[in-house]
Amino acid sequence: RPARWAERESGKAMKTVCVFAGSSRGVSPAYAEAARELGREIAKRNLRMVYGGGNVGLMGECAHAAQEGGSEVVGVIPERLMPKEVSGQTVGDIRVVKDMHERKALMAKLSDGFICLPGGWGTLEEAFEMITWQQLGYH
Repeated sequence: RPARWAERESGKAMKTVCVFAGSSRGVSPAYAEAARELGREIAKRNLRMVYGGGNVGLMGECAHAAQEGGSEVVGVIPERLMPKEVSGQTVGDIRVVKDMHERKALMAKLSDGFICLPGGWGTLEEAFEMITWQQLGYH
């Protein structure tokens, strides 16, 4: 239901969306274009974007597009992933955390809703954890 896209079950308007996405661009250029389109849509809807903090791959594509469209962008990245997922200029306000557990906890705390783009095992694990937290009433 597109009209309810930016509403939570509680009826409160969504202000911040978290995007889980891979640190690679994927096997098809269509994935990168879809990530950029999502970023543009987030900006169009005046939402803040929280993401994994890297400026590479699909997460970087989405974050760049959201920021270019005027959205506030917040990246959350563990110390160990900085050299791997950050190459050059970072995107948005980057919060460096100790590990993956802190990353997911902070991303959940900052976000009203979640979107998952293609990625690897880490992306899948992050999405499943948020689904589990929702089912258990933690989010």
